[in-house]
Formats: sequence, C-alpha cells, structure tokens
Amino acid sequence: MAVNNKSKNYLKNFESYLKLEKNFSSHTIRAYSADVLCFLIWAGEVNVNEIDAKKFSEYLYFISQMNYTKTTIARKIASIRAFYRFLYNMEIVDYNPTDTAKGPKLPKSLPDFLSEDEIENILTNIKISSPAGYRNRVIFELLWVTGMRISELSGLNYEDLNLEQNEIRVFGKGAKERIVLIPNKTKELLLNYIENVSNLIHKTEHNGKNPLFINNNGYRLQNQTIRKALKTVVDSIELNKHVTPHIFRHSFATRLIEKGADLRIVQELLGHQSISNTQIYTHVSMERLKTVYESAHPRA
Repeated sequence: MAVNNKSKNYLKNFESYLKLEKNFSSHTIRAYSADVLCFLIWAGEVNVNEIDAKKFSEYLYFISQMNYTKTTIARKIASIRAFYRFLYNMEIVDYNPTDTAKGPKLPKSLPDFLSEDEIENILTNIKISSPAGYRNRVIFELLWVTGMRISELSGLNYEDLNLEQNEIRVFGKGAKERIVLIPNKTKELLLNYIENVSNLIHKTEHNGKNPLFINNNGYRLQNQTIRKALKTVVDSIELNKHVTPHIFRHSFATRLIEKGADLRIVQELLGHQSISNTQIYTHVSMERLKTVYESAHPRA
C-alpha cells in the first residue's frame, strides 16, 4: 500500500528532529521511524492531518489483532504519539489524535541485579593476563562502580576523564551530560590501563576525542564486543543468571539504595530524567528485605 507523500516527508523531518534536536541514538531513531512508518503504511493515501481519534482507534484495533506483545504495542503508541506531538508543535496538525489513546497495561517488573559476591566472582574470573582481558576487567569494574550504561562507557573519550578529581564526564540519553564518580582502586586500574596496557592493544594518542576503550585495530570498542566478553566469563563460572552489562547498572543503584543513599543523588548518578524511574530500586530493596526476612525469621 502506498504512503501519502506529504506524510512521508513529515516522517523524514521527524527523523531529523530526533537526531539534531533531541540527540537520540541512531538505534532509537530507527525504532521510532519503523513504528511510524508502519502506521503510515496502514493509513495509505490518507494524510496524517486527516486522522482523528476515531481513526487512530481503528489502527489500535488493527495492531491488537496481530501477535504483538503488550510491550510492543505500548512502544508503537509512544512512537506515534511523539510523531504527532512533533507535527502539532510544527503546526502541521491542529491536535494530537493519540492523546486519548490508552495502551495496554504493562506489568511492573522489578529489575534483576547481582549480589556483591556474584559481581566479585565475575570480576575476579576475568583473565587479565592479556591486554584485552585487562581492558575488560577495567570496563566491568567501571560499570559496577559508576552505574553507567554500556553505550555511555563505550562512548568515553580521553577528554571526558578528570582523574585528579576521580570524576568522569558521561553523555547519557539525549546527550545529557552528567558526572560519575570512581573510587581510588578503580582509578588505579584505569590509570594502569591508560599508561601500560592500552598501547599493547593498539598505539593511539591518549588525549582529546580519541576513544578510551579500543579494539585491536585502534577503533572504538563496540557494545557487542563488551557483551560477548561478559558472556564468556559468566559461562566460565556457570553463574545461573541471565547477566547483561545493564545488570551492573541495576546492581549499582540497588546497592546505593540499600546503603541509605538519597534517592535524588541516585537519580543524578544514573542520569534519570524522572525520579519515578529511580524509585523502582526502592521496591527492589524492599523485595530483597522481604526475601531475607522470610528465609531467616523463625515465625516467617
């Protein structure tokens, strides 16, 4: 089915807006674009400004008949809603037909996390006898002590380091800048990587916008390589959990909350725009408290 030409151009403008003004990643832009394009294909020759709430409800019924999960349907609605919000701000449409749309109720799932012993088991079983192994040890140490996202870590450049103050500048979602802190032990590991190990992987200049973590060709280390390295060590110790780099972030936040850290401070360290995203870690800690109580108290 053909897509209305004007609508197609609006989508291109929306993609440019997400890239240039919202600073979204290419992965996120592709996801938004794909969701909106599916909607435009369904609409066919109908222009986006001719679609009202009733017509959008028809689309919701259409996708509800397909084998999409609730999460996927909710994501599609969010993408189209953002598209129409853009069109409204550009004065292309008079109102947003998705405003009254209700997506499926999603179950609130608590994030998985690792215990301190499990993390130490992973870290101590990374073979640091090779330069790449030592690099990986530093990477997972950083993920654990800072709560960085994997994309934030792989995106680090030398100019982002302020090791005299034990600080690292991080660019999160939407290129939002924040500062994360590292303890002295981690700083020593990182300095040794920079001064003695990095050039054994590939000789590069340790300054400016040059990437901090590199592969054997001197290029920026990719997220997939980091995931693969983590899977290798987790498989070797036969840890009976699904472990991803992001679980280090959940573990970092959970541990801070358990130790009594202020929620606003945790929000700042994680780079959450809304504190509601941070509050889930208080629920994680409460669930853990209940588990410990039920297993330890004789009356439980």
